[in-house]
Amino acid sequence: MKKWSIILMGFTFIVASCSKGGGSTGGGTTPTPPPVATVEVGDIAFKVEIDTKEVDYAGIYGALSASQAINVNVTSTPFAKDGVTIDLSVKKDADNSVVSGSSVSSTTAGTNALTISNLTAGVLCTATVTVTSKTLDTKTCNCYKTLSKTFKIARK
Repeated sequence: MKKWSIILMGFTFIVASCSKGGGSTGGGTTPTPPPVATVEVGDIAFKVEIDTKEVDYAGIYGALSASQAINVNVTSTPFAKDGVTIDLSVKKDADNSVVSGSSVSSTTAGTNALTISNLTAGVLCTATVTVTSKTLDTKTCNCYKTLSKTFKIARK
């Protein structure tokens, strides 16, 4: 009888050890991927200065020669982590032909010097400065934020 008790107990342990438990079978759930990082970029802010004074965007600036130095002061807070591009385009008001243009392809500087060139005496032109973030704003608009400002300029 003892022999049958030992065999029965052994059989019980074997069956219990082979039962399905809560262990992993290798093909269960897949791990959750980490969330995609979202980046929020502040709005673009800048001012255009000539001779350390902000230009009058509603007036006409009188240049003294065929070239005019300007500063584009980017005041965005926070500054885009990958920097900004700055584009300058100057066109004649009479026929919209291009007089001058230049750009800064990537900058993290607050103050950026550009030059308007090829101004002709008595010819009214419109200068457009466009600043665009190089950091993609994936949180609010999934875009590169941009801002343009224009002002009139003519050589005296």
